[in-house]
Amino acid sequence: MTPILLFSFLLVSVTNVCCNAFSTTRKQVYVKMDAGENFVSLKLPSALPISLKKPTRINQNVEILTRAQSSIGMPWKESIDQVQELTFMPFWNHQIDFMKCHLTDLKMVDVCDRGKTQDFSLAISKGVRMGNLCFSSEEFRKIRMTYYDAGKQTQVFNSLWYPDPKYNLPVLGIDLLQFAGGKRNLVVIDFQPIQEKDDQAPKFAHKEYDHFLKPIRDGFPSLQGKMSARFYDELQFFSKEMLFARFDENQVNVISDELWPAFQQSLEGYMKMFHSTMANELPRDQVLERQRAYDVYSADRDPALQMFKAKFGEQWAEAFVHEFLFDLSR
Repeated sequence: MTPILLFSFLLVSVTNVCCNAFSTTRKQVYVKMDAGENFVSLKLPSALPISLKKPTRINQNVEILTRAQSSIGMPWKESIDQVQELTFMPFWNHQIDFMKCHLTDLKMVDVCDRGKTQDFSLAISKGVRMGNLCFSSEEFRKIRMTYYDAGKQTQVFNSLWYPDPKYNLPVLGIDLLQFAGGKRNLVVIDFQPIQEKDDQAPKFAHKEYDHFLKPIRDGFPSLQGKMSARFYDELQFFSKEMLFARFDENQVNVISDELWPAFQQSLEGYMKMFHSTMANELPRDQVLERQRAYDVYSADRDPALQMFKAKFGEQWAEAFVHEFLFDLSR
């Protein structure tokens, strides 16, 4: 190429477009030419622009989860009383991060009553703030999350993961509660069996999955407690390897020392169990009916119903429990 032609490229600029899941920026990439020499120096980025890459599943999940959290102002930074620590907010945040990486075709689900006339996503009343989110994915029919913040009076994180009925698997149940600024604490994590033992088809009984939770329970002595029969029958919809603890303020370090790592391991263990299972041999309707039985049982015995009635009113509470928390119960 002649010096004259080389010189003609001196003022050429190339537009490089860079973007991520939420924003796009533009910058100029300049071409440097020397009129008397036969070389071209380009100041180009070392990697391909992200805009040329296909959006990943994780990026899509991040966008959906970010939008869902923003709709209710999550993650909250301080308690409604501006004094109490949001004890279980790190657990909420970790579950959100976990969902970003482990779910396929994630979708937001409306947080409302069956007629879609009442929104339950954010409720504030009488010194209480409660945020609720709900999702579905290729793997799960429903994943719901609730954070109940009543300052020092009550802190609760609750979540339930219902597998898609094409998978005959236990429900993942998480219930973490703290009362009176840490004076009373109750925590439960379980791979909750929905299939009863059947002599005709023993391989479908969910006790066969207890071994996924057992090593986690064995590793945390403080979480090896036994549930009372005050509200629930431990023989129905609870496994023998359930993580359970009840403790006072003198043992509040259990939350950071044992519950926190056990919670993380439980999410990992549950998904390990999930991915070790092929689509089940039972009809979808049968599995869904067992999930319905679980919802009916749980809604009829949930001790939180009275608390919801006191804070939000009887009609609201009944609809919230039966049409959102346990939406198959009616």
